[in-house]
Amino acid sequence: MAHDGRVNTTSGSVSVERQALPWGHLVTLSIYWLGINTIWAGFNTIVLPTRLLEIAPEQYGLLTAVTFAVGVVAPILIQPTVGVISDYTITRWGRRKPYILIGTVLDLVFLIALAGAQSYLAIVVLYFMLQLSSNFAQGPFQGYVPDLVPERQVGTASGLMGAMIVVGQIVGVGIATAGVSLDSLGLATVALGLTELVTMIVLVLTVREGSAGPRRTTSWLAVARSAWGTDILREKSVLWLLAVRALFLGAFAIITLALDYFVGVHGMTDDEASGTIFLGTIIVGVATALAAVPGGRLSDRVGRKPMIYGAAAVAAVGVAGVALAPAPWVAIVSYIPFGIGVGVFLSVDWALMTDVIPKHTSGRYMGILNAGTAVAAPLFLVVAGPTRDIVNGLAGSDVGPRAAMGVAIVYLLLAAVALSRVDPHRREAPAEVAPPVVDPAATAA
Repeated sequence: MAHDGRVNTTSGSVSVERQALPWGHLVTLSIYWLGINTIWAGFNTIVLPTRLLEIAPEQYGLLTAVTFAVGVVAPILIQPTVGVISDYTITRWGRRKPYILIGTVLDLVFLIALAGAQSYLAIVVLYFMLQLSSNFAQGPFQGYVPDLVPERQVGTASGLMGAMIVVGQIVGVGIATAGVSLDSLGLATVALGLTELVTMIVLVLTVREGSAGPRRTTSWLAVARSAWGTDILREKSVLWLLAVRALFLGAFAIITLALDYFVGVHGMTDDEASGTIFLGTIIVGVATALAAVPGGRLSDRVGRKPMIYGAAAVAAVGVAGVALAPAPWVAIVSYIPFGIGVGVFLSVDWALMTDVIPKHTSGRYMGILNAGTAVAAPLFLVVAGPTRDIVNGLAGSDVGPRAAMGVAIVYLLLAAVALSRVDPHRREAPAEVAPPVVDPAATAA
């Protein structure tokens, strides 16, 4: 990407003034989000719930919570670690692309294996491996916006990212729903991976990221370990924003329980419920996409935090409508405010992340913050899943899913409380180049 660099010879720092990126570059910079969300929306929303309901319907809530809890370990460990390694990587392709390519190919391999898995143990193991490979690619990929996008375009780029996330969710749920309807869930699972592969190819061929990065002066092991350095504890806003993301996106995980909700509360068959979820996903997707880009750009004017507070309130109204819906159509209509709230959050949240992180190792910090995405669904399901099972046992199968949905309102409220502790001011420093990672042993020598 083209940019003008100005060197401060007194301090040795480099300040980069990036040129505005063409609209087409902003689109292709975000397109991999479509691929990532295609596999996870399709698999987590339709494929995995369908498989678990087939295996043990009476323990669905528990098995879902356990599966997601197992899967969450990988992104928490992998994203920051591989992200910071990519910060210091120098190749002809640049810092991020090699990891994106490898991770995407492995995603396809594990999805093919999941398509043929026949036992719960096999599903859990392969789900964990899929989490490993997906986050191997996603950690480095998340460094692109802080790396390449000038400050004045961060809101727009974040809005496009939010729109791509939503389009990916629609595509993923659509593919998985077609698999259920045609009794070809295995083929649909493979199709999810092929869609991600296409978006990866577009990204790799169109994004010019350059090869410059912080200078590495120690071993790769020391670089990887630096992802978990205690200096993160000084970044209070980063830590509070991590909590905001985990809680808000946890509320979004109600979509994972939608199949059980429509079957248990409204008496639908699996096929009818899958079709209804697809319709709801389209509604959420359209509402989210319409809100994402304007939300991101509006946040440049009114501020990130006011937009997120509003997003939480609107999303809570939608969740309440779903939880209390007397008929399926009421739940579907309630997806509209829910989608608007999620769309605004997805765009503005990413812009706020870009603002508050230290810029010199963006892959590391974006990986740490995106651990909020990784823990979101398990954090929600560890409460909502058992709540569903307990209430089902006490009040009947038509009440438990409603109670599980209601848990999301509490999460949105807690997200707003955590947001109040975030300092929204953009992190700028005279030097945008990081001090090198120092190996204490090497220093002593």
